[in-house]
Amino acid sequence: MNVPFLQIEMPAEAATSALPAEPVVTEKTMTIIDLMFSGGIGGQLIMGSMLALSVLMVYLFVDRYLAIQRANKLDDKFMRDIKDFIAAGNMQSALNTCERSDTPVARMIGKGIKRIGKPLQDISASIENQGKLEIQQLERNMPYLATIAGGAPMLGFLGTVIGMILSFREMANAGAGVQVDMLAEGIYVALTTTVAGLIVGIIAYFAYNYLVMRVESVIYKMEVSATEFLDLLHEPL
Repeated sequence: MNVPFLQIEMPAEAATSALPAEPVVTEKTMTIIDLMFSGGIGGQLIMGSMLALSVLMVYLFVDRYLAIQRANKLDDKFMRDIKDFIAAGNMQSALNTCERSDTPVARMIGKGIKRIGKPLQDISASIENQGKLEIQQLERNMPYLATIAGGAPMLGFLGTVIGMILSFREMANAGAGVQVDMLAEGIYVALTTTVAGLIVGIIAYFAYNYLVMRVESVIYKMEVSATEFLDLLHEPL
């Protein structure tokens, strides 16, 4: 006896709805700030130090940049006025012109004017000594900027090494239950300190060399002005 099989066809939508829904995987994203300060107490101390170094770096650069800008401002008529006053024998007017200018070049020339009447060697020595003092003032605090350029990457690398040590310790404690994401998370958190150190160090390095270049420009102008002044004293009045 043949019993016909009953075939029941379900709509496609109904069949699909009958299947269990797959869980939706949402990717957790972290901001840069979260990533920077998610390395535990050790990593947070390192990143806090990086933040302090970056603030100090900006302060030192702005302070020295403004000081060099002020030192580099010298009127083109300055040396011509000094020559005219000295040629006319009006030393007080020449000295007043130097005081109004208030630049390293003006202070050097003013020191030389005060020594007029003494041997030329003494005048040259006084100008040279004043120039050394002015250069020291221009380069004040710049070694700290160079220290940040060299120390920030090393500090960042120290944070990375500490983070790697902590990651491997967690792996050792996990034993056979170690997971790849456990190691990966520790590594990328640890490497953020190196990235931060490199960023701060590179910016400080370029900032330091830029300031050195500007200081050398001021020094060249000081040397040229001092030579012109000494040549003027050689000329017969």
